[in-house]
Amino acid sequence: MAASGTTPCVFCAIVAGETPAHTAHEDDDYVVFLDRRPVFKGHVLLVPRQHFETLPDLPAGMRDGFLALAQRLATAMKDALAAQGSFVAVNNTVSQSVPHLHLHVVPRTKGDGLRGFFWPRTKYADEEEAADYAARIRASLHDP
Repeated sequence: MAASGTTPCVFCAIVAGETPAHTAHEDDDYVVFLDRRPVFKGHVLLVPRQHFETLPDLPAGMRDGFLALAQRLATAMKDALAAQGSFVAVNNTVSQSVPHLHLHVVPRTKGDGLRGFFWPRTKYADEEEAADYAARIRASLHDP
């Protein structure tokens, strides 16, 4: 699907399997994958499979599933990554780098340096490290 006019949507390409990503969860409605420019390692994005630009565009019937998965991801940050908590955020239009609804879930620890809305970025050492983070989150999501 196109984000605007003829511009291809990178998140739709990830959902379709056309663009590689380190996925942590997939179901009929949503996909969770590692952010390519994480604030901290383990930073994931939750996106609906269907293209909606902003949270207000998400149909009412999908809200509960979206929020339920966000809650599970917040828990996974602690269980899978030994984070003390998480930062959860959605931008709508302003500061929305990709015009496809996405919710950030960022692992947090006291003293991690994140202040206000200044988002420093980090990198994974390599693809193997990124795959390991995705696998740990995936395993935590699927544990009862």
